[in-house]
Amino acid sequence: MAPKKPSRCAHQNLTFTPSTNAEGTGYKQPTLSQRIAATTPLGSIGSISKEEKERLEDDAQQGTFPAPLVLPEDELSWDPTYPPQSFRSWTRLKERNKVTPSRRTVYFAEAPRWEPGLEFLETWMEPNGNSGAGARVEHPKTGDVLDYLKAFYYGLPVKMLPAPGLVFTLDVDEGPKKRAGRGRGRGRTAAPLAGDRRTLWLNTNTRSGAIGIRTRPTPKGDFSHQLNLNDLLDAAIEILPDDAYALLMLVRHDIYDDEEDDFACGTAYGGSRVAVVSSARYNPILDRKQRVGREHAWPSSHCEEYLRGCCEDGEDDDEGRRKKKRKVVKNKVEKEDKQMPMYKALEAHLSLPPFDKVSSPSTLYGLWLARVCRTASHELGHCFGIDHCVYYACSMQGTASIIEDARQPPYLCPVDLAKVLKATGADIEERYEALLGFCEKHKGTHLFAAYRIWIKERLGELKKRKVLKGERRVEVIEID
Repeated sequence: MAPKKPSRCAHQNLTFTPSTNAEGTGYKQPTLSQRIAATTPLGSIGSISKEEKERLEDDAQQGTFPAPLVLPEDELSWDPTYPPQSFRSWTRLKERNKVTPSRRTVYFAEAPRWEPGLEFLETWMEPNGNSGAGARVEHPKTGDVLDYLKAFYYGLPVKMLPAPGLVFTLDVDEGPKKRAGRGRGRGRTAAPLAGDRRTLWLNTNTRSGAIGIRTRPTPKGDFSHQLNLNDLLDAAIEILPDDAYALLMLVRHDIYDDEEDDFACGTAYGGSRVAVVSSARYNPILDRKQRVGREHAWPSSHCEEYLRGCCEDGEDDDEGRRKKKRKVVKNKVEKEDKQMPMYKALEAHLSLPPFDKVSSPSTLYGLWLARVCRTASHELGHCFGIDHCVYYACSMQGTASIIEDARQPPYLCPVDLAKVLKATGADIEERYEALLGFCEKHKGTHLFAAYRIWIKERLGELKKRKVLKGERRVEVIEID
């Protein structure tokens, strides 16, 4: 008899507290009082009214904003005492660039194009072993990513960088300035360097002219070649418009930070207000090779059974022997718990067809788009001076791997939301409505379908609070 195929996880229960692995790492989620204080201008509960305290307590509910997962190999497992950045700390950060009337536009630079003679750059974008037409997935459209960023940073103008943009070129004789990134790899044209390394010239179409972008071959890697991240960041600085608050450059090639790194997905020079994100590693074609789980991506990443399995798999002692399994008591889920925003988001996630080994082109496109959008909004957050979050599961959490990246949410926690609202001047409900509008257009994508319902539930919480506040005022008037 053929063995039975493993059944799909039912995701019956969700966990809103850190995993059992967190205790062993030394991570402790800040207390409720500390989390509430972290959202206030003075960093203290004593500085706010009773009504405001109740509002913040409602915001901190675990069924809406769960704790970080802290699974084995996660960022907080490696650095469990990473210092938190409260709203007060952020406002007092000297290095933070403030939004001003003359510098408030967020620019989005599309991936560099190339001139004739550099067509090999297209093959560099294809994962090794997946060059067949049937293996290709449509790359996230620039307009879709732009629309998401407009909603995420609602309140500020978010625009495409005006044409002609960035172009890889063979001709570096034109323009007043020709240099290699970081002062290395000088040369003319796409000149080969040691070990088939070469410098590509990127025409910025500014007074700076062309900038050299170092590359390296990676024949045993997932892509044949990679571009140097630091050189790309230098190019981003050169094209930063005078009226820009920040600029995000999207690249389609695989990138690396330094010689020790296998790859990078992106980073930001917060002080310089620029960020670079590569979409290459988020290609769903690479999921199996990179061990990226689709079934337990957010919000099902909080699945109790899944978390238990991850922690048990990682429970080896110092000599590599399997530890005895802990006796785990399953959480009892009450009927009212199922009405929490996270459970509602899970229902929406599960309402779509499950991910199969070979998914439809539209499903894979949505998966790729969602990953790029989440990382793009995260890296731009650093340009606003926002540090990695340790208070909650949050879009601004640090990540140690592509695997962890897929488990993290698209929303901002109450602490980091307060920072973004302050920076953009947006109204909280209007911002959620803008994000809801984007998710409505992409509700066939698992993450955006779940995010759509999460936002609806969140807006319901906010509107309910308004009603209760109005009733309280009526009562006071009647007493008087």
